[in-house]
Amino acid sequence: MTRDDIIHMAKKAELHCHMNLTEHSLAIEDLEHFAALVRDDYSYKHSEFWLKQIDKAVNGEREACAKVCDDLDTEYDGEDVLATWCAKAIRARGKT
Repeated sequence: MTRDDIIHMAKKAELHCHMNLTEHSLAIEDLEHFAALVRDDYSYKHSEFWLKQIDKAVNGEREACAKVCDDLDTEYDGEDVLATWCAKAIRARGKT
């Protein structure tokens, strides 16, 4: 967000802006500071949302892989397969 963007939005919002702070107006520097706070807050919330989404997707994929191992273990019941160990190892990755 540029200084011109901030000034344009302030005018659009009908804020009274001057280059110098007066009792009843906002200084451009104050608007820039406010815009930075809004941007940082939005960026933080946005990144938190996507980190949660990614974590959810990773956990879902991990469980799907472990389920494949569970199914292999069931399919080859009685045979010496390491599918159960694999399923446990895959699920354990999410706990470290």
